[in-house]
Amino acid sequence: MSPPIARPFPRFMSDTAQERPPYGEWLQRLTDVFIEGCEPLSEEAGAALDPETLRFFPDRSWGGRTYLPIVGRASAEDAGSPEYFGYVHFGRARDGEPVGLEADADFTDVTADDNPDWEIDLNDAVIGEWRADGGRGGEVTLIWGTPLVRGAIAATAELGGEVVDQAAVNDGRFSLIAVDAVHGFDEELFLDVKLWDRRLNQVAAESLYDSEPDSDPVPKAEAEAAAEAKGSDDAGD
Repeated sequence: MSPPIARPFPRFMSDTAQERPPYGEWLQRLTDVFIEGCEPLSEEAGAALDPETLRFFPDRSWGGRTYLPIVGRASAEDAGSPEYFGYVHFGRARDGEPVGLEADADFTDVTADDNPDWEIDLNDAVIGEWRADGGRGGEVTLIWGTPLVRGAIAATAELGGEVVDQAAVNDGRFSLIAVDAVHGFDEELFLDVKLWDRRLNQVAAESLYDSEPDSDPVPKAEAEAAAEAKGSDDAGD
């Protein structure tokens, strides 16, 4: 018997990957939906998505929807080209066929090519909300990434020092779903993603939030946007 716990936030809240890597007609269908989701961004990004660069990550399911993360570049030949990232999500008909495919996409100029010190190339997106009693809650977050260090075979998502999701690294890619930015407890809690080798040694770690000492955490996506804006300002000086 165990007593009630002080921080009852969700752990292992999603289904693990169930699908094989997409191929054939299913691959083309996913590609078409993601391209359509990226098209409105092409003018701002400065170049359209190159379908030949798409990389599909392991699927994860939560809340009756399956999420399939995707990353691609505007050009396969230009390492400095913008990177598109996002996911296609869908439900299931009674016969198991995927229905209601929708894409969510964004782009960034801040890539691993320009950051050799990165240990993990991470992307994340809020896909829902977790609510508890007393106004407590957090953001259900899809995370997908690529290890940039050797030997990683597993990834974990940690919240307040506790593992709340884990996944194998397959073909150099992993996907996680966990609740992030948890509020209403004794302190606000933010996710850390860690990579592990075969001997269960930690080989890399990264927070979803970039922060300066004595300042509030800033979501990684906002930090990247700020870095891009600063670069533009410096170029204009």
